[in-house]
Amino acid sequence: MNIFALEIWDDEGKKCTFYTVRWEDGKESETDKFFNKYDAIPELKTATQQMLSFVLDSLGDDHGAIDALFNRPENEVTGLPNTGKVTVKQVMFTYPNFPLRLYALRINNRNDIVVLFNGGVKSSWTNQESKDIHLKWVEACQFAKRIEEALRDGEIIIDEGKRKMRSANNGEEIFL
Repeated sequence: MNIFALEIWDDEGKKCTFYTVRWEDGKESETDKFFNKYDAIPELKTATQQMLSFVLDSLGDDHGAIDALFNRPENEVTGLPNTGKVTVKQVMFTYPNFPLRLYALRINNRNDIVVLFNGGVKSSWTNQESKDIHLKWVEACQFAKRIEEALRDGEIIIDEGKRKMRSANNGEEIFL
């Protein structure tokens, strides 16, 4: 796998800090590519805005990355939004036939640090059959494996008090 940066995407939420990945020579993060691409497609604009609200409001501010909202495991990553009807603090989260998937990784299964990757249109029953997202899912799984390996090996350290990650040399820039 080529070199990529692990960088903060949004850290303004009350409950969760979001990271993303960006290829070393890339101008745009994988998460930004996802939101920019699908927000520009008129028939997916509403779904894209719902996904953004789910991430920033429901996960970032209201509930964090709790198990109930991260209930769609897909190998090393989780597909967002959640599957089924989920009620959290009297709010029902249900996304029947939702057209988009965004892939994510909860760091050490914590509720407060998540890496967001890319995703796409879910056009078939499985992501392997969904032409638009299959490669994004494979790529997200590869990113996730490398990030988890770096956490195990001590290349990345979690700053418990700040909901942040940093490189082993105390730098905020993390390249893997």
